[in-house]
Amino acid sequence: MVDKALISPSLRLRTFVVALSIATTWPARANDSAAELSIGGLQFVRTNDVAMASEDLHIALDRISVRYQFTNLTSKPVTLTVAFPLPDIDLSDAETIALPSNDPVNFVDFETKVDGSPAPLTIDQRAMVGNKDVSALLRELKLPLLPVGGREIRAADLPAATRTRLVDDGLLMPAGMSDNGRQQYAPGWVTKTSAVRQQVFPPTRTVTVEHQYRPSVGSSPDTILRSSLRRSSALSQEVARYRKEYCIQDALLAEIDKRAGDSQANTAKLQERRISYVLKTGANWAGPIRSFKLTIDPGGSDRLVSFCPGRLKPSSPGNTLEYTANDFKPDADLKILVIGKF
Repeated sequence: MVDKALISPSLRLRTFVVALSIATTWPARANDSAAELSIGGLQFVRTNDVAMASEDLHIALDRISVRYQFTNLTSKPVTLTVAFPLPDIDLSDAETIALPSNDPVNFVDFETKVDGSPAPLTIDQRAMVGNKDVSALLRELKLPLLPVGGREIRAADLPAATRTRLVDDGLLMPAGMSDNGRQQYAPGWVTKTSAVRQQVFPPTRTVTVEHQYRPSVGSSPDTILRSSLRRSSALSQEVARYRKEYCIQDALLAEIDKRAGDSQANTAKLQERRISYVLKTGANWAGPIRSFKLTIDPGGSDRLVSFCPGRLKPSSPGNTLEYTANDFKPDADLKILVIGKF
């Protein structure tokens, strides 16, 4: 059993310089947001007609679920395009990303219900190089916007003219040489995906919306916060980033040291898991979220958890990590670090 004071914090690819291999994590994009479809893709907009009365967010390593209650503040029905952005996939890091699903479009097995019934949705997917939308070019060339799994692009098999065009437009990036001395390439765009639906909010009535999906979890077979690693001058900048992004406290470090000691080897077999969740789009509705609740399930009472709670306050005793806030206006996203044996 771990003391709650130790597991409760006061609440895209970075490579450790030495001693630690790391798998990248990408943000679990989150929070329904009002949006509009434009030529450039989804544009998230603020609405003053509909308020988010409550949000109940449950984050676990294998499943994220969220339950919203929305209230129409007007006397007439309000129809909005509602979008739930899925994680951006930076294909320059694709080899390090383990997608939860084999579906190249709904790659996190996203599901939604409205007032308890499954709700149809449309997946809006686009490919971007910087601020340039290159989706039309990829479709013209009959290439997938998310080339993973069985849809992987083999640059060597492409016609020379196609390959040259993709390289010239920044869609293919040099990626070393093959054993026989041929130039290799890797996709260089970012795939942006959102689950989109038209939602009618009747006047003076609450609409309940539920989402669930499988997150992609960043993982490392060790933790940079072990004593022998965090005291390394080569890792000082990375340790400083961890302290800031996850609000690492001395009590957490003391518990890690108690478990792992100061040995160079990771004899305690501590590992890391990391989840990011975008909260800030929850601020696009009329007013603040009237009632917000966050539950974090690390998957075991002996695992250590750290994140930055901001205005969120612990609301329950024991090992369940629950935090609440009233009139909550998200101004930062969640970055959650879990350390333990997996």
